[in-house]
Amino acid sequence: MDLTNLNLNKDRSKMRRKPSVDLSTMVYGKVPPQAKELEEAVLGAIMLEKSAFDTVVEILKPECFYLEGHQRIYRSMQSLAQKSQPIDIFTVVEELKVRQELDVVGGPYYVTKLTNSVVSSAHIETHSRIILQKYIGREMIRIGGEMIGAAYAEDIDVFELLDRSEQSLLSIGTQHLQGGYSGIDQVLVKTLSRIEEWRQQDGTVTGVPSGFPKLDRATRGWQPGDLIILAARPAVGKTALALKLAREAAKNNIRSVPVGIWSLEMEDVQLALRLLAAESGIYMHALQTGRLDDQQMKHLHREGVAKLASLGIYFDDAPMLTIMGLRAKARRMKKKLNIGLLIVDYLQLMHGDDEKNREREIAKISRGLKRLAKELKIPIIALSQLNRAIDTRTGKKRQPQLSDLRESGAIEQDADVVVFLWGPEEEEIQADASLLHRRYARIAKARNGMLVTVNLHFNDVVQQFSEAAEEESKITGQLPLPAGNWRPVQMPYNDD
Repeated sequence: MDLTNLNLNKDRSKMRRKPSVDLSTMVYGKVPPQAKELEEAVLGAIMLEKSAFDTVVEILKPECFYLEGHQRIYRSMQSLAQKSQPIDIFTVVEELKVRQELDVVGGPYYVTKLTNSVVSSAHIETHSRIILQKYIGREMIRIGGEMIGAAYAEDIDVFELLDRSEQSLLSIGTQHLQGGYSGIDQVLVKTLSRIEEWRQQDGTVTGVPSGFPKLDRATRGWQPGDLIILAARPAVGKTALALKLAREAAKNNIRSVPVGIWSLEMEDVQLALRLLAAESGIYMHALQTGRLDDQQMKHLHREGVAKLASLGIYFDDAPMLTIMGLRAKARRMKKKLNIGLLIVDYLQLMHGDDEKNREREIAKISRGLKRLAKELKIPIIALSQLNRAIDTRTGKKRQPQLSDLRESGAIEQDADVVVFLWGPEEEEIQADASLLHRRYARIAKARNGMLVTVNLHFNDVVQQFSEAAEEESKITGQLPLPAGNWRPVQMPYNDD
């Protein structure tokens, strides 16, 4: 006998029998979160207590149960409830027979066995919520596994994967952690509490202030969860007005909030130049050409840079922004900076998923913005273009209508507030030169406000808006002139 070969075979046998890894330490070797005993107790309690199902159905869905047999039993209970039939051992067994699932779940013996360990249904709500927690844990594991698998794919768009993953995780909460119904007595308590909160505030502004008293009286400020559309034709000044709204929201003494600005048309430096001109009063052209002497530079730092630097205004000038990318960025900005207002300039430059049909694409974008406003509980101001048809109309007909919103009727449906911005016609300006800088802001739609038209003054050389009721000297009389003999040409700059 060859002892050498015998000893070698023994050594190999030992190597085969010895486990190389402790499977209990591996993530994928663990048993998924579950509570089978509580599932049995909940199903048994439903068959013993008449009102138990009404408690459980508000919390659990069939897929929340870990065992497939328990899912089938619960579905049979749902079917009985829909037919207004009592839920007990006999009716559940009969329903499972009709569905041809009785043998699959373990037969009549298993259904009867579910009630043996039930002492009382007093804790059925607590038990149901524990089952729900286990299900959410399993879902998070599933989503995490899908994310890992997708991330290894060579052709994956990681930004699309990031957005899809965020949506999947958030959907767990929205689908399973929402509250149930509320009686009118409960709603009235919350409503009175909200009214009392508003009573303690100064003035009538309960949301984010716009800086225009007449607009604030009509809207009570921009309200959380609202989608506000600011629409105009090119070169009217809608970007300048949006920046004015951002400044007022960020520096308001009573209700200041951080502001996020997404610009798909201008880079952040161009936006900052407009903000500096409006804040310091120095001509926009002087800033763009750098024609400033030392005194004006000091004034720019003191009245412009110093004041703006302390404000919570944040820019993102990514040129190819999608609604998925905006959602992901806005969520992170909300979590990190607690932004209270989001501005998008402008809606028609965003990209969606359906590039073959522009109307459907814009509709998805507008719905996505509305959902994002509700999700983050902040107002979103989205700038929008108007159709060219408005340029062919004259007189009162030239006032923008909701049907003038460009590319999709979904914009007017999704918006809570629609504000149109336009200026006087050339014939009106020739007849009255004081109308050169006049702008009209009209609230054409307000779900929870008033429809008003506000006269504005647009000082184009410093990109500054104000209500026209102010004296002209307060608007243009004290603006620092640029260096040299240069004087601005009195014509609007192309703001858009």
